[in-house]
Amino acid sequence: MNPPPRACVLFDLDGTLLDTAPDLAAALNRLRRERGDPELPPAAIRSTVSHGSPGMLKLGFGLEPDDARYAELNQRFLELYRAAIAVHTTLFPGMAEVLAHLETAGIPWGVVTNKPGWLTEPLLKTLALWPRAACVVSGDTLDKRKPDPEPLWHACELAGVAPDRALYVGDAERDMQAGNRAGMITLVAGFGYLGAGDRPEDWGADGLLEQPSDLLDWLG
Repeated sequence: MNPPPRACVLFDLDGTLLDTAPDLAAALNRLRRERGDPELPPAAIRSTVSHGSPGMLKLGFGLEPDDARYAELNQRFLELYRAAIAVHTTLFPGMAEVLAHLETAGIPWGVVTNKPGWLTEPLLKTLALWPRAACVVSGDTLDKRKPDPEPLWHACELAGVAPDRALYVGDAERDMQAGNRAGMITLVAGFGYLGAGDRPEDWGADGLLEQPSDLLDWLG
């Protein structure tokens, strides 16, 4: 007996649904210039984007979250990013066609990200994706974040689907941990921001997508 088709597809944001690296790298380099440091090559920043502000500030300034300068620089970094949040950010190649297919098939899709809502909402609205998403759960929507499964369960509740009929796509190990704990099919976005040291084959995912269109094979 064939399994029922997937009833909902949930995406991580940075490095999965959207290629946000150019704008995040630009914000980090603007901050480095303000501090008198030379710019870093965008390619050197790209794989760090999925690790959020902690990863970016560690790369850019060697800071850990408990460093005395971290809070100030993190605030300034996010201010710079928010001021130019969607200058070069786009859907990953092929993702527009995937979203169109889901919508034509009546399969709701949504976003579950650790990015704070004050950045997630304007980004999705600027790219005209906000009204198309069945649900959006940001890093501060609840008091728990990935790898906790609660944000994924909340997204399913908003979309009106059972977690075991949902599929979660992400490009970080915490995404696969959250999806597995939530009882979902989990897929690694191999086209996202995986670093040289990442081993997605060890993340317990159900599969790896080389390109967004590979997702269609998992819809049943």
